[in-house]
Amino acid sequence: MLDLKPYRDALALPGLRPLLLVAILARVPVAATAVVMTLHVLDLGHGYFAAGLVGAVLTVGSALGAPLLGRLVDRRGLRPMLLLTTVIEALFWATAPILPYPVLLSAAFVGGLLTLPVFSVVRQSIAALVPPAQRRQAYALDSMSVELSFMIGPAGAVALATRVSPTLTMYAVGGGIVLAGLTLLVLNPPTRARDEETTPAQPLPRRQWLTPRLIGLLAGGAASTLAIAGVDVTLVAVLRDAGQVNWTGVVLALWASYSLVGGFTYGALSRPVPSLALTLLLGLVTIPIGLGSDDWWLLALMLLPSGALTAPTVAATADAVSRLAPASARGEAMGLHASAMVTGLALGAPLAGAVIDASAPAWGFAATGLLGALTALAVLPTELRHRGSDAAVATITPTAAPVPDSAPVRPSI
Repeated sequence: MLDLKPYRDALALPGLRPLLLVAILARVPVAATAVVMTLHVLDLGHGYFAAGLVGAVLTVGSALGAPLLGRLVDRRGLRPMLLLTTVIEALFWATAPILPYPVLLSAAFVGGLLTLPVFSVVRQSIAALVPPAQRRQAYALDSMSVELSFMIGPAGAVALATRVSPTLTMYAVGGGIVLAGLTLLVLNPPTRARDEETTPAQPLPRRQWLTPRLIGLLAGGAASTLAIAGVDVTLVAVLRDAGQVNWTGVVLALWASYSLVGGFTYGALSRPVPSLALTLLLGLVTIPIGLGSDDWWLLALMLLPSGALTAPTVAATADAVSRLAPASARGEAMGLHASAMVTGLALGAPLAGAVIDASAPAWGFAATGLLGALTALAVLPTELRHRGSDAAVATITPTAAPVPDSAPVRPSI
């Protein structure tokens, strides 16, 4: 049963509306980064492999840098990290359009390592602004805002690059990212709630909070984006093989709209759905999408279950990680979450491509969906054991005393 009241209550919380608005605007240029970098490298006279290599280097850098930047937030606060990354982003995007390719490749790693972590900052701030009872709706809104940003950013970058120039588009995207960093600096959203300890005398050892359960949730997050990336690559290959590549934009738009509806529905449900269960379902419904490869409208129809589960899975994973991480280490934990999601995207695209090259386009759906489902199945027993333990503790002690920051609560997810 759908209940819209939690959405209204969440949006009434002080600070959440401006954060979500800034999140949409800040993510638009970030979402355009991959496509604008590809177009720029092609404009330099290099091929798709060279363009993909720059994207891969950026991805590796950001996956390594996200938890380090999160740890900086935990120890020094948000503004020092935002100041550092905004300055580095300004330097990178001011010089990247004029760099020769070998230098650009090296600069991309540094730029990725110190990239502005918009996604993890927003999700960490949501955990600080929103009480646990309303956090599911807040993360659902956040996932929907991601979809909107990815609907606007790449399309806008392609339009500007083709009508003006890839170089000007590079400067525009870089300027947008720097503006996003400055906006976050001014907004300075909280990273911890008022009732959470803000200056721990001793940083919490990683072994106390990076538990097998949390690692399993991160693996599940990577599995979900692996399946999503596989769909993204394979549907283009399928439409091209069917001679219907001109319908690609329509199919992608429908897929994104399914995700928006799914994210809204997830937040309005009266009871939450475990993140690993959503990841498993996402993988399973991805496997048969290739059955609709003959016609674009049939492919769009087959994408409905996968699209409807995309935003809910991302929202549920972020919510789960935010609940398991203690406040003093939440920045690093959300950084690890961002790294896991990026890693899944980085693995899913080449895996789908390799399968497509070795067989037929439709098998790209099956391969990435199956691997995502198997990963979720592999880590599900650990989650089920902890859920059983949580239920037993709740039965024995219906009213528990508050748990200090050094011993974080392990709630059901």
